[in-house]
Order: sequence, then C-alpha cells, then structure tokens
Amino acid sequence: MLQKIRRFVTGHNAAGKAIVMLDDYAPNATPIKGWPGLGVTEVWVTDEMPVNNHGSADRSLRPMRHDPTPSGTIFRVVEIPPESADNKIDVGATFGELGSTNRPKASDSAKHPTMHKTDSIDYLVVISGSMHMLMEEGEVELRAGDCIVQRGTNHAWVNRSGKPCLLAAVLIDAKPAP
Repeated sequence: MLQKIRRFVTGHNAAGKAIVMLDDYAPNATPIKGWPGLGVTEVWVTDEMPVNNHGSADRSLRPMRHDPTPSGTIFRVVEIPPESADNKIDVGATFGELGSTNRPKASDSAKHPTMHKTDSIDYLVVISGSMHMLMEEGEVELRAGDCIVQRGTNHAWVNRSGKPCLLAAVLIDAKPAP
C-alpha cells in the first residue's frame, strides 16, 4: 500500500488572483509490480523550458515515465521497500513499468540488478527511513533529511533497513553524462 502524498498546487483564478488550485492526494500513484513494495507518486510534471505556468490542467496525470522529456521536469515521491530474499526484483518488468529508456546494462548488474543512470540531474531528499545509494565505486547510507544531487551517474537504491524509505525527487532533463 503506497503512502498517500498530499499536494497543494497553486494557480490563478479568473480575476488573476493567486489561489490553491489543487488540494488533494496526488492521484497518479503507481505501484510497480516488478518490484513488490516499490511505488512512484507523480506530484507534477512539465514538458518545456521555460515552464508554462498558465492553465489549470493537472500535469501529473500522464503515463509513467522514468526520465523527464527533453526540457522537462518531474516532481515525484518514491517509496522503496526493504530488500529481502522474499522480495524479488524483476528488473525488466520494473524499468518497463517505469517507462524507462535508460535500462540497466548487463555489465552493471554485478554490483546490483537495478544499477542504472538517467539523462537528468536529480535532486532528492530522504523524507523517512533510510537506504544505501550504491555507486560504481562505493556506497553511502542515506537517512531522513539527507539530500542527494544525482548528476546522471550510474547508481542503485538499496534499502537494508527493514522498513520502507520515502524519497522526494525532482528530475530535470540534462545532457547525458559520459
């Protein structure tokens, strides 16, 4: 069961006054079947730069896409379950359900089956729980309040804590890293 993420999205009324346009639980919450317990909640998405702040459409309501579109952004919350022998990850299904074009390469799976990179710069904050960020060389334990700047590097998220870890993430389209 994914944690419900309450969001407040601002906009303007017909008179041009600032208002809270949406006060709800983000409706685009997707449990990922290929990785039991993994879930992604899209809070807001944009497809252009500079961002167009006009209109009242809920821009989070679109098919799941792991990476932002060219010149796009994604604001999401990710719930990462604890890893265990009972919780098998189907890597192909997971990245397929996430709509990823940057799937893990076989050469990277020796470190972890979900080792991958994105064509984005990602700003992440651990909201609750803890987990490890595996890199090609080394790893770091991340705890509530820790911030990550992921610059298109090969990485994997591994939750060894026994409890779900909640991350807030902003992904911004970027030139692919070497």
